[in-house]
Amino acid sequence: MESSSPVAAAAPAPAGAAPPTIVLEVFRYLPDSEDAPRYERFTVPYRHDWVVLDALNHIKDRLDESLAFRWSCRMGVCGSCGMMVNGAPVLTCGAFLRDYLPGPVRVEPLTHFPVSRDLIINMEDFIHKMEAARTWLIPKEPRRLEEGEYRQTPAQLAQYKQFTLCINCMCCYAACPVYGLDSTFVGPAALALGQRYNLDSRDGGQAERAEVLQSDHGVWHCTFVGDCSRACPKGVDPAGAIQMGKVQGTVEYMKALLLPGRRARAQG
Repeated sequence: MESSSPVAAAAPAPAGAAPPTIVLEVFRYLPDSEDAPRYERFTVPYRHDWVVLDALNHIKDRLDESLAFRWSCRMGVCGSCGMMVNGAPVLTCGAFLRDYLPGPVRVEPLTHFPVSRDLIINMEDFIHKMEAARTWLIPKEPRRLEEGEYRQTPAQLAQYKQFTLCINCMCCYAACPVYGLDSTFVGPAALALGQRYNLDSRDGGQAERAEVLQSDHGVWHCTFVGDCSRACPKGVDPAGAIQMGKVQGTVEYMKALLLPGRRARAQG
């Protein structure tokens, strides 16, 4: 997907000088019928409490009902409304128009993903990577329901809790230069969530995930730029999780090298 350089955010207008309107430059593209994307300018009312998503909904409701974009909760929880705003990946439900005064505000789909239509990206690659990384709990000791809960101490929960805050918004993928250059990279969110379960005291799936997480396209493909962590709207640190995965992988490798019987027992 090619686009022109993003419009830099301008300094906020002085107090009392808020404009009655603001301009949005919105990415438009129908891959099945158009040769290249274009930008369409819309003038929308400026309101101090409006976010970019409010402006997009105003466009769809009042100006052009054909505009396509995703959103759901409007509370920074579902992750559906991630887009590029003035060149940065953000949740549009949390990006206030007042932070982009005097405008214009350029809105584009998340970079590094194919565009399905306008601001909607194709998520299949991300979903496949999440599945490959087995981002779910694989019980260490499967038990029947009547046997009770899998219990944890607060200290055990603290080991992985921050990584549970990921909302799968894919802003980290749009920010990741490695994924932008090589889409075979498993990517920040999938690697961080894989590490989240590796750190869970109830989980026994580390060996199953290692085939993907410790592969050439997994944690070792990360160059530790850290843009993924800076872009995360929920304060998750996927770059940190990836580095933890490198340490974990190194420890397991050295154990297998120095204690060859350990690998044989694990495989048996």
